[in-house]
Amino acid sequence: MDVLQVTDLSKTYKTGKKALTDLSFDVKKGEILGFLGPNGAGKSTTISIIATLLKADSGTIKYFDDSHLSGKQIKCKLGVVPQDIAIYEDLSAYKNVKFFAALYGVKRNLIDQKVRNALTKVGLLERKDDLPSSFSGGMKRRLNIACAIAHEPDLIIFDEPTVGIDPQSRNHILTSIKGMRDQGATIIYTTHYMEEVEQICDRIIIMDGGKILLNDTLHNILRDYTGPKTGKHNLEDVFLSLTGKSLRD
Repeated sequence: MDVLQVTDLSKTYKTGKKALTDLSFDVKKGEILGFLGPNGAGKSTTISIIATLLKADSGTIKYFDDSHLSGKQIKCKLGVVPQDIAIYEDLSAYKNVKFFAALYGVKRNLIDQKVRNALTKVGLLERKDDLPSSFSGGMKRRLNIACAIAHEPDLIIFDEPTVGIDPQSRNHILTSIKGMRDQGATIIYTTHYMEEVEQICDRIIIMDGGKILLNDTLHNILRDYTGPKTGKHNLEDVFLSLTGKSLRD
């Protein structure tokens, strides 16, 4: 089943900058789709439109193979982990997650269980009563994730969730994401770290200039685009050849 069907999305900002041009792709149930592109490629615009935070100028998005879902129903099935941490420093970890779970409409009789489940997934249940002000940067990012997944969304969007954190927290987050996928969630993942994509993603979209340059499984990309005949040794070489840029440009 297609969790997401994106067809001919286009977006031009008031400044005249064309962010997206006829963008089309789908997301299969139970996969981790990695979005790669240099700065200004259109990744953030695409993610914002999918997350219903921004309107496209044209094109359509079909969510969860159902054309009749209301905006509210779509939002209840989505979880968005933003690049900027959005938590309350003066509330305990538990109360932070409970607050966001309530915003998503989790029923009162289920909220304690779902909050605990979310904190367990990110490895913070033992710190549930502590204030985020006592947390490391990596722990705050993990709490940010727990807040976004407490309502057990079917589609979770991660926008560079490991920026500026220690290796241990990064590994914990990546392991948690794979665990969510194994439990039935579908993931869209954007990052500037090529090794993360190679570690967790089933399929990859490389984009630049608001257009998709490559959309295929990681296995197929490494099989068809690298090797002695191509002169490319890894995914980073493929990315450079398509965009002419480094991932961090």
